Amino acid sequence: MLAFIIFLPIVAFIAILLGAPARLTAIAASALNLALGIYAAFTWKCTCWSFSVPVLEKPALNLAFGFIDGMSVIMVLLSVIVTLAAVLSGKAPEGREKLYYGSSLLISGGALGAFAATDLFFFFAFHELALIPTFLMIGILGRGDRREAAWKITIYLGLGSIVLLAGLVWLANLTGTYDMVKMVAAAGSIDPASQKGIAALLIVGFGTLVSLFPFHSWAAPAYASAPAPVAMLHAGVLKKFGLYGLLRLAIPLVPEGLQFWLTPLLVLLLGNILWVGWVTISQKRLDLMLGNSSVMHMGYIFLAIAALISFPENPLARSAAIILMFAHGISIALLFGLADRIERNTGSLDLQDLGGLAKSAPGLAFLFGIAAMASIGLPGLANFSGEILVFLAAFKSYNGTTGLGPVQIACILSIWGVVISAVYMLRAYRNIFQGPAVKSTASAADLTLADRIPATLLVLALFAVGLYPNLLLNLLK
Repeated sequence: MLAFIIFLPIVAFIAILLGAPARLTAIAASALNLALGIYAAFTWKCTCWSFSVPVLEKPALNLAFGFIDGMSVIMVLLSVIVTLAAVLSGKAPEGREKLYYGSSLLISGGALGAFAATDLFFFFAFHELALIPTFLMIGILGRGDRREAAWKITIYLGLGSIVLLAGLVWLANLTGTYDMVKMVAAAGSIDPASQKGIAALLIVGFGTLVSLFPFHSWAAPAYASAPAPVAMLHAGVLKKFGLYGLLRLAIPLVPEGLQFWLTPLLVLLLGNILWVGWVTISQKRLDLMLGNSSVMHMGYIFLAIAALISFPENPLARSAAIILMFAHGISIALLFGLADRIERNTGSLDLQDLGGLAKSAPGLAFLFGIAAMASIGLPGLANFSGEILVFLAAFKSYNGTTGLGPVQIACILSIWGVVISAVYMLRAYRNIFQGPAVKSTASAADLTLADRIPATLLVLALFAVGLYPNLLLNLLK
């Protein structure tokens, strides 16, 4: 059944290319996948979700999927929720429906395959598959400096993937298998010297895909130029692949190597939170602000990973990273979806050209306010659950007799990021929705019922996890 979830978007993509109604096919496939994803969350321990087909004998490669643990389930659930919201949110340019909806489905299929793969080759291959339509959509259907943004993301992520591939092949050679479960079981066979080299490759490779500072400058221009579904799917879902890979492979396989690079990693994640945070404050366009905000918040997930590296027995760190991955994916997808609606209704995303939009579009103002509060970390919304777990995880290994360690110092500094987030998000909300209406907003239309459906889906997910985090935490037991 898991293979059905993964290949349904790809089959729907093929059907669209062959002439099936693009939007209707994309919505039907995404809605069915959401239903299957929710069902999987309740039954994921059943063997019916495992799938394996031999592809190559030497080296042994298998097209194999399965829920290794609850983290895989949560990532699949995130993917199917954001996919349905993405195909419902955007509006395809005239005559480009096949490319628009087909590419969105292909990105979704690639992300689902990467999160559910249990074979290292297909873990990597499905992620690369999802990048192809990402590049095409930005370069062909994007806005602004779309070609420059498309080339930039292609070069950055291409180089990051090459570095990552080197680390993954090194791991496979040392463990003697491409089966990810068997690789983890053979973790003790990797000597400390090799661990240092592999850990460096994985941090740089996965880190580039996640937009870890200073390998981050591709992200904001790409998201600002991308059509709404691509920004929602990449920032919300596909970018979590790098974090997932660190948790799935790097931490269990090269713990000593990661320990060696812990201090540099802490410095880099503070670059995400503080440096990129200040860059975000300076942005004058909403799309660039949201793009930089997404980069900034990756630093908190890296902080949870650093806490786990520092103290492998930490009972909170892994759960904190996973909950925040889910929460950020939902909230940033909602923000990009609503930003697209603001641009379509007003013709601009320049903050200085907007104002008073709440008067003509109160529904849009209400939903954007919820998304903004989630991004800031307001209690009751999913991001708060993730962030508070991250801070608690960072201090789980604190020892009063020895004083603050590197992780605790980084945590204290990173709390300033909460203040920075509040500054840029509340200022943006004020500039867009409050004050007197301007020419572009005076007669702007409010959200239609069709616009409210995907936004409401994402808002419900934010409240569900924010008010009852055990919905996801129980999957991680």
